[in-house]
Amino acid sequence: MSRPVVFIHGLWIHSSAWQPWQELFELQGYRTAAPGWPGDGDTVAATRANPDAVAGYGVDAITEAYAAVLAGYDEKPIVIGHSFGGLIAQKLLDRGLAAAAVAFSPAPIKGVRALPFSLLRTSFPVLSRPGNKQRAVSLTEKQFAYSFGNALPAAESAELYERFTIPGPGRPLFEVSSANFTRDAPSAVDTASANRGPLLMVAAGRDHTVPAVVVRAAHRLYAGSAARTDITCHPDRGHSGVFDHGWRELADEALSWVRSLDRSGAPSA
Repeated sequence: MSRPVVFIHGLWIHSSAWQPWQELFELQGYRTAAPGWPGDGDTVAATRANPDAVAGYGVDAITEAYAAVLAGYDEKPIVIGHSFGGLIAQKLLDRGLAAAAVAFSPAPIKGVRALPFSLLRTSFPVLSRPGNKQRAVSLTEKQFAYSFGNALPAAESAELYERFTIPGPGRPLFEVSSANFTRDAPSAVDTASANRGPLLMVAAGRDHTVPAVVVRAAHRLYAGSAARTDITCHPDRGHSGVFDHGWRELADEALSWVRSLDRSGAPSA
């Protein structure tokens, strides 16, 4: 039976953004799924119509929701995540629930200390109001253009904003921002473990939300692990890379990496 691949979206982006990836992977014989976060509606419109449904969920609750999805398969899936989805993918891999993981511009795990200005700027609209920890927060089109669409033509950024953006819980941003001062931070991962599957981290050189320096810092935290941990960087891509006009370049890279695991006989149980 074909290996399952589960896609995990990031904050403010609906899971429907993964549809082209699912079609590509299914053509190559994989079974795919792209579940939403807790409270997400089946469509962008449905999620926007009920923003309170997503409020209050943090990293642990989102991770548990995906853990339940993975438990329904007859073998460990490969997980592919973007932004906060990349963080969730690493947590699932760390727990031994996934066979392997690909993390595109992943939100920082505990221990990452790099704080570029652009990362602070993208987080400020949420973190500047403590009450947002319990609320659902939406990006304005201008905020999206800076955080996601800065490497795109203005028209494409506006189109993607209308097509894919949804309200998201503020809590995960608060949890990540305070992780290095929190003993049992939800974003903590055992980076020294040798008992996990392979991990590919992918950085984007023009990313404002998770700059490449942040991804490289996370990769360095895994240096003490004997488990396979790869990293690549796309210098001209921004945070929208997995769902903008250049998505296929990143998808082909992920697909090639995943297929290399199948050829090498990577464990699936």
